[in-house]
Amino acid sequence: MYKLWITIKKDARILLRDKTGISLMFVMPIILVMVVTSIQNSTFQLMNKSKLPVLVCNRDTGQASLQLMAAINRVGLLKVSALPKNQPVDKIAEVMKTKDAELAIVIPNDFSARVAAKAQNAANKALKSFGLQGDSTKNQVLSTVPPFTLYFSPVLQEQLRFSIRGGLRSALQLVESRETLRKLYFAINEKQLPPALEDEMINNQSDIGMVSVSKNAGRQVPNTSQHNVPSWTIFAMFFIIMSLAASVVREKISGSFIRLKTLPTNYLTGLLSKQITYLAVTLFQAVVIFSMGIYLFPHIGLPGLNLPSDLTALIITTVITGWCAVSYAICVGVFSNTQIQASGFGAVSIVILAVVGGLMVPTFAMEGYMKTVSNISPLHWSLECYYDLFLLGGKLRDVFANLIPLFIITLALQALTFIGLKRQNLI
Repeated sequence: MYKLWITIKKDARILLRDKTGISLMFVMPIILVMVVTSIQNSTFQLMNKSKLPVLVCNRDTGQASLQLMAAINRVGLLKVSALPKNQPVDKIAEVMKTKDAELAIVIPNDFSARVAAKAQNAANKALKSFGLQGDSTKNQVLSTVPPFTLYFSPVLQEQLRFSIRGGLRSALQLVESRETLRKLYFAINEKQLPPALEDEMINNQSDIGMVSVSKNAGRQVPNTSQHNVPSWTIFAMFFIIMSLAASVVREKISGSFIRLKTLPTNYLTGLLSKQITYLAVTLFQAVVIFSMGIYLFPHIGLPGLNLPSDLTALIITTVITGWCAVSYAICVGVFSNTQIQASGFGAVSIVILAVVGGLMVPTFAMEGYMKTVSNISPLHWSLECYYDLFLLGGKLRDVFANLIPLFIITLALQALTFIGLKRQNLI
């Protein structure tokens, strides 16, 4: 134990002298967590609370276009701002840039007439299906031209554009349904549809129940911090490879392994020392980043981090994740011949494993072989454990199935390191 304690003190002193390594292990992840969480939180705010400004050039003089503008406002995603009726189409892009708007709509001058024609045709078909005589004199050939045109900035993400198009379709369908209902009522009763009855029939919508599938019934709704803090904590843990792998290579080059053979000890003691020292570093990283999410984020306008209810499962997951990160860094250091090789390969491989493992692109968005490849990334299994704990409110038994592959990968890295040391006659 004395030899191990002295070796741990030696490794700790070497680590404290590595200012660049400490910066990469602590400063970089902290900045990364804050920046990514802030950007993602702003995106969520835009989608959930803020409204996108949309410029509307209404060239129609009928009531249908005014109803459409009101319906677009009620969608909740868009905020309508009117443009002059005579706004040239070729100047739309310039006006959008001037008014800092990402969307614009041009309603043609025959919009109300086309909506009325479509509603009349639909009403006639409905009346004929009831065995009644429709107004055949008002049957018209419907135009295939879209009722209005949406102009959008190419910087808008495709998913957001689809959401906007869905909202506009709902608004247009509401206007068309209202007009069809009026035509039907007038054809049957020969009088106008009462406004109160019209509102009741149009707005009589059933609510949609929403239930979270959290494993903890009292769990709060997850926020951006619940997503980002655990994932980038994992990234920070594995990024100790920049310091640890270089340290292993440095000792190989300096001949420390050979000198240890002449002493009444062996390199396995030194290897165990490095694992304990850097495992303590990874645990400290987790404590720092989690504490920042809990105490600092609420003071800078970001949602606070809510810890899982099962702290034992959180500690076990963090320890195994840290041990896996240390094992991977030592394995890379053993098989590298220079510090440049260790640092270069280590940094690139961690980024690749992070991408494949779902830290940057969710695994549910992957298809085919990429989803299968994600299973070889230890970061994937660690992330699944954290998500079960932070997002689903799981317990230790819920993350056990993901901890087993992570533990197996760690043991495989340990075995590979031992084989590498044997082949190089270092132990």
